[in-house]
Formats: sequence, structure tokens, C-alpha cells
Amino acid sequence: MNHRFIFRLLLVCFVVCDLATAMAQTSLLQITNASQTERGFRLMWQRPSEADGYTLQFRDTLGDDLWRVPQQFYPFPAFTNEWTDADATNASRFFRVVQVTPAERGKLISINLATNFSILKLQFMFALAGITDVTPRYPVRIYKVVYESITPLGERTTASGALCLPENTGNALPLLSYQHGTITQTNKAPSSMDLGTEVTVGIAFATSGYAVAVPDYLGLGNSPGLHPYHHARSEATACVDMLRSVKTACATNGFPLTNRLFLCGYSQGGHTTMALLRELEWFHSSEFTVTACAPMAGAYDLSGVTAADFLSDRPKPNPYYFLYLLAAYQEVYELAPSLADLLVAPYSTTLPPLLGGNSTGSEINALMPQYPDQPTQILKPEYLADFKTNSHNPLRIALEDNDVYRWKPVTPLRFYHCAGDQDVIKSNSIVAVSYLQSIGVSDVSLNDPLPTGDHGDCVQPSLVQARTWFDSLR
Repeated sequence: MNHRFIFRLLLVCFVVCDLATAMAQTSLLQITNASQTERGFRLMWQRPSEADGYTLQFRDTLGDDLWRVPQQFYPFPAFTNEWTDADATNASRFFRVVQVTPAERGKLISINLATNFSILKLQFMFALAGITDVTPRYPVRIYKVVYESITPLGERTTASGALCLPENTGNALPLLSYQHGTITQTNKAPSSMDLGTEVTVGIAFATSGYAVAVPDYLGLGNSPGLHPYHHARSEATACVDMLRSVKTACATNGFPLTNRLFLCGYSQGGHTTMALLRELEWFHSSEFTVTACAPMAGAYDLSGVTAADFLSDRPKPNPYYFLYLLAAYQEVYELAPSLADLLVAPYSTTLPPLLGGNSTGSEINALMPQYPDQPTQILKPEYLADFKTNSHNPLRIALEDNDVYRWKPVTPLRFYHCAGDQDVIKSNSIVAVSYLQSIGVSDVSLNDPLPTGDHGDCVQPSLVQARTWFDSLR
């Protein structure tokens, strides 16, 4: 075994002892052994309790780097005291192990019928909303689902979502998971059943004959804490566990499912959809086989296209996106002692209170820098300068950890993105599709359903084209 690697492992064992007081509701454990195998570096650690779970984290340096969960870490959390890191090199990576309370992932905690929609009600609702491309076929029953899931660290938590089911189809139903776009208010999650939310997308698919899961994500709906906005792994695990709870709910309420599973999502939901597909293909292929996947208008290249756009002089329609992302990554990765420590006055005092789950995006935008000033100017000048020039800046590392396109999917993929999108620029999709094609992914395409459409205009035509594609495969 490489002795330099042994030294690093020993060093991190001393470090975790010093950091133990900083880990709320968790315990840090000592790595006891490491060995080099053909598959990578095999790590072993203490296991004080067989009832607990364990999450391995790594960082590349002990100075300015971030503790991250390896993307290939699975089961998550682990229930044994060992894991092999195939990506570690003999000159990199410090490790620590965190003891967590595991969840019974996907366990259905509660399911409550929220409302029913007759075909007549659906016709009225779609007309009022300007939805002209959906003709109701079936009445729809909507449930609120609460289930067990895990935090970004693997700790047990709860999550919620909406389940939309068509009535009287006479057939088993294909399952569809729709991932919603950015929201800041916890009570505006899909499970709130507010028809101004994206639960209406679930209803539209359901009346066409799909069983539709619309997850709220962590930190929204009935889930505690700040929503980990654009944190790919927790977006994915929350959605996987929603699918599990939905399968249980359908089985116990007389809605049999086929073996067809479709994924789609818009804006943040596009990013989430790619993260979910990766999680399902990497770790749950024996449990779920995805028939087709349609990510729409997502920020797939956070560390490249999106970071450059944040730093550009282009007007940003919704500057609060940057604050939301920064606050979420502060919560997950601890970029600094607190969010306020990253922000320059007066933003250090005016902005953090707006992230409690009650403020709208428009309300947050009103207190952000206004064009020609850019949203990144909420950062302290020294941190902004480091973000611009340092490839090892903690925020840059966090962004790279949440890129969602650098892998090789086997599921048929159609990306949808309009050239006129000013919220999430289309280059995100161009870069993602170009990369996938370059590594030999053949069944992938990029579609522009309304080239002149902006972020809002592109929603309906993207969904209509995706539904047409899904219908041909169901």
C-alpha cells in the first residue's frame, strides 16, 4: 500500500477528533484500516452500533477544501463498516466517517386524499389556466404523501409530495415523476395542492392516464430545514424515496402500475431530473427501469456555464437564484462559518432572514443588487475575487460537485430548452448534450420547442412535446 496515502488517512483521523464538536446530531468515527485493492482504496472504520448508518466523506486538502460525499457512495448511508473508493489516487483524498440515524427510505408515513377533480372541473381549470393542449380523459384523485428520506448527510428525515391518480381507466398505469422548478415558500410546494403551483402539471399528466409523483424535495412542504437548492444527491434521494412511497400507496389503494417509468422536470426540475436518472441508473436499476427521460431548461453545467453566467454582465431576471444557491451550499458544505460571513453589508443582515420559507422570489429580488449591478456583488469583495480566479474556491468546488451531466446514461433522453431563455441559458443544455454525444450516448437529443420563448413561455410547449413522446412509449 502507498505510504503517502496511509499518512493522509492517519492525519484525517486526528482531524476528525478535533472536529467532533462541530457535528450536530452526528458522531465522527475513526478510520481504522485502509488497503489498496484492484478496485481502489478499501476503507474500514469503527462500528459502535449495528443499528446506525455511516456516511463517508472526503476532501482533497485539509485547508480550503470541502467535505463531500463521494458520488459513488452507496448504500447511502452504509450499514457496514467498510467502503472502497475507486476514484481515490495515492496522492489525494482525506476521509472521515459520520455516524447517522438511518431512515427506512421510502417508508410511507401517511397518505391523505386531498381532492378530486371531475372531467368538468378539469376542463374549467385548464381553460382558466390557459392550458389548451390537454383534453381531460379521466377524473383525477390527488393525495398528499409523507414519507421517510435522508438529508444530504444521510441522516433520517421526512419529505412530502403530491400523488395524482386517474380514476376509472380500467388499466394498470405507467408511472411518471415530475420534478418542479424553483420555489422559496415552503407552503407553495406541490403537496399544498395550491393550483397556482406545479401540481397542475401532475394533474395534466394524470388525466391523460399516468400515475404521477410530484415530489416537494427536502426543506419544502412537510420537510424540515432549508431546502438544499440544486444539491444533486439530495434532490435525487428525495425523489427516489418518493417513488418508493408512491408504489406502496398505489398498491394499497387499488391503482396497479405497469413497468413503465417516465421522468421529466422543468428549470430546477430539469437539474433534479438528471440527478434522479443518475441515481436510479447507478444504484437502483434492479428496482426501477426508466423508460424515457425529458429534462427541461435545467442548469446542468453549474460549474461551467452557470458560474460564468453568474459572473457575466448580462441582466439576470431573477438574481435571487444566486442567493438561494449560495445559502443552500452554505448549509450543505459549510463554505464559511455562516451565510452572513460570505456577504457584504448591508446584504449580510438584510438577506439571510428572507430564506426562512415565507418570502417569494420577487420579494427577495427586490433586496438584491439591481442591474447593472450583478447578484454576485452580494459577496464580500475578497470572496468574490477568489471565486472569479481560484479554481479551488469552495463555492466553485460545490458547484462542480453538483454538475449532473458527466456520466453515461442508457435511458433515452430528450432535452428541451428554448433559445430565448434568460433565466437558465440554453448553453447548459448544449454543453450537456454535446458531452453525452462525445462519450457515445446515442439516444440523446436537444429540442427547442419555441426558439423565441423565454423561461416561462417554454414550459407548456416543452411539456406537450415530452408528453407526446412519452405517449408513444407507454
